[in-house]
Amino acid sequence: MTSISNSESFYLSGGKTGILLLHGFTGSPASVLPWAQGIHDAGFTVSVPRIAGHGTKWEDLNRSSWQDWYDSVETAFLTLKANCDRVFVGGFSVGGALALKLAQIRGSEIEGLLLLNPSIFDDRNFFKLVPILKHFLPSIKGGESDVAQPHPPKHGYDRIPLKALDSVRVLWKQVEHDLYLVDLPVLIGYSINDHVVSPNCSHTVIDNISSPSIREIVFERSFHNVALDYEVQDLIAESIEYIQDVLTGEFERTNESDETELINAEFESIVSQLSLDESAPTTYLDELDRRGDEHFVHPDPELPQVDQSARIALICLIAGPAYLLLEYTTGFTFFGTGPWPGVLLFIGGVVASIIRLARNDDDFDDGAEV
Repeated sequence: MTSISNSESFYLSGGKTGILLLHGFTGSPASVLPWAQGIHDAGFTVSVPRIAGHGTKWEDLNRSSWQDWYDSVETAFLTLKANCDRVFVGGFSVGGALALKLAQIRGSEIEGLLLLNPSIFDDRNFFKLVPILKHFLPSIKGGESDVAQPHPPKHGYDRIPLKALDSVRVLWKQVEHDLYLVDLPVLIGYSINDHVVSPNCSHTVIDNISSPSIREIVFERSFHNVALDYEVQDLIAESIEYIQDVLTGEFERTNESDETELINAEFESIVSQLSLDESAPTTYLDELDRRGDEHFVHPDPELPQVDQSARIALICLIAGPAYLLLEYTTGFTFFGTGPWPGVLLFIGGVVASIIRLARNDDDFDDGAEV
């Protein structure tokens, strides 16, 4: 059971050009419904799958991983492709990361990408603690919907499952590393007042994909979920115009013949700088072969030793902030002591580190030359 309306997958039949739209993490098809309907009204077939673990209850999402989400996306893509001649893929937030992942694997089968506030990393310190916290907390409370327009419809979970969130981090890392594999025409829209995903994600995508055709849209009045916000009609209009431009040849992929010519030119440039003159009795490479490894001394550095006091200090430095975060997010306290155990642990770790460093400094000889 779910209290989220329109959370099921839906398929809007239209012409022979299909658009696959992907919702974000903890969301559901309801979060992109107006976007999908607007594109469909222009005569296109639109498919919006409910990604595995979403649209039901947050515990289901915690039992899934990014591989499960990708399988949902790929299955919906293949179904759409079987019914359409040409297929575009669009994604919102983490759905944008999944769209990029699909393009990295099946790029030759996709006409173009539509990305809305795509999420491919998050530099906030909290995310560094997720791999640890997921073992102690199943979920944390989610924030309010990041929509500027008042009274948006409910479209996702009100809690954030931490095991699933840690899987998002794995997906982010892979997608960001392989951005160069994306050579499709891309429409990318981002909000300058997004409180969930930094616009730097979109800038990173733009700077690292290999596409020769990129169109940007900047949303100034909407927050994270533009499809439910003030500028949804702008999003729809820009999406339809972009799709039509790609279909008519306004946007094209990288020209393979041009790439071949560029590679050949670079190779000839390298070869032209090499000397193939064999009149000299020996070459520098011959001299290196004769030397072998006789002059090379393999380094054998000593590994740093970690004593018991260092371990205790490190444990205190980690356990203190972890306790404070636990107390802040869940209200849990140790025998009603509030945040003080975490504070004392952290202070103890700092003091122990200072004492250990001071002791190490005393080991140096006075007056030693440097």
